[in-house]
This record gives sequence, C-alpha cells and structure tokens, in this order.
Amino acid sequence: MPAGKRKDPYQNFRFLVEIDGITQAGFREVTIPDTAQDPIEYREGNEAITVRKLPGLIKYGNVTLKWGITDSLDLYNWRKDVEDGKIKDARKNMAVVVLNDEANSVTRWEFSQAWPTRYDAPDLNATGNEIAIETLEIAHEGMKRTQ
Repeated sequence: MPAGKRKDPYQNFRFLVEIDGITQAGFREVTIPDTAQDPIEYREGNEAITVRKLPGLIKYGNVTLKWGITDSLDLYNWRKDVEDGKIKDARKNMAVVVLNDEANSVTRWEFSQAWPTRYDAPDLNATGNEIAIETLEIAHEGMKRTQ
C-alpha cells in the first residue's frame, strides 16, 4: 500500500444475502455467526503431568435474517419445507456479501448445507409505528470467508 493511502473499514449497512433459488431484497439485519472449536484434553500415562490439548469438533453458530414483511413467501416456504420433512430438498448454499461505496462486492461469508431452524412472525401493535419484522434462523454445516 503506498504511503499516505487510506484504507477505511467497510460499513455494516451495505450488504446482500444470496440463497440458492431464493431472491429477496431488503434485509434489515443479518447476524453472521461465530465459529468455535473446543480443545480436547488428553494425557497418556507415561507423560508429564501436563495434559495435551488437541483440536475438537468445529461448531458453527446460526445465521439470523431479519426483514420487513412483504407479500413474498419464499423464506417462509423454505422453513415450511423443513417442517414438512423435506430437509433434503431444503438444504441450500447461501452467502452474505459486504459491498463497498461503489456497490462492489468486497468480502463474503459462504455457508454450506443451510436450512432454516426457526421462523418468527412479526409482533403487531395497533398503536405502534414500526415496520413489521420477520426473523429466520438458519443452521449450516460450514462457513468460510472469501475475498
């Protein structure tokens, strides 16, 4: 990087969500999950009294999507397929893509074998003035950051 050239961080409000076969715009919020790996403590009888720590299974948190309710039923129907036992057909690959100020993709998180585990309908209030928000929680079997 040349001296004096600034490299600003990306803003968190310019993003897209890509889901195989589902096109929906206007997500209000996306929670990108964490990834963790618990250590496994191991010691053989002829070793020093200190345990070795080996990497255990990798665990991924769930992705959460929030959006203002519209007439689109695509995400709700995706969850309904899982409820109806069609999990094999419901597994999809998805990505969360961060955009720069010129709307170019600058980084992305890709999730494999994703399927919705929870749907939360909006709370309604006749005296309120907020947008009705739907929420979908999505489990997956792998996450990687690219770009």
